[in-house]
Amino acid sequence: MNAPTLQTARLVLRPHDWSDFSAYLAVMQSARARFMGGPMSLKQAWFCFASDVAQWPLKGCGALAVTLRDSGELVGQVALNDIPHFPERELGWMALEGHEGRGYLTEAALALRDHAARVLGWETLVSYISAGNARSVALAERLGARRDDAAPRLEPTDLVYRHPMGGAA
Repeated sequence: MNAPTLQTARLVLRPHDWSDFSAYLAVMQSARARFMGGPMSLKQAWFCFASDVAQWPLKGCGALAVTLRDSGELVGQVALNDIPHFPERELGWMALEGHEGRGYLTEAALALRDHAARVLGWETLVSYISAGNARSVALAERLGARRDDAAPRLEPTDLVYRHPMGGAA
């Protein structure tokens, strides 16, 4: 399956291309990556980026670049992860520096979550959030996700938020 292109009122969620890697690397090598296993080396960031992109042909899901509809500017990433070392399928997100607080990731995550339910037929979806990542907790809650303390997690200290599916928030 090829990665889809999705559109919202303000955004285009498109397949990543090579030009996105420098911005991705900048996030992964910054203190912002502390909630995503970083800061990372170039090698680690490349492996993560390649995994995000490669999931589409391998698993029918993966990451999409979040860009502004009017200008094409890259502002972040949203992802549907279905990878072997994750206990469940995950909805993830990442804002680029300077693009937080504008609702871009909320809008993008809602569109991708709807795609997972409507097109992929996924019936359940979680977000794994590092303890202390208040911004991601707030975003999960804006999306209608509720904390699920009984769910398996990636790391013992992770918070797991379970999303409503089928477009109901």
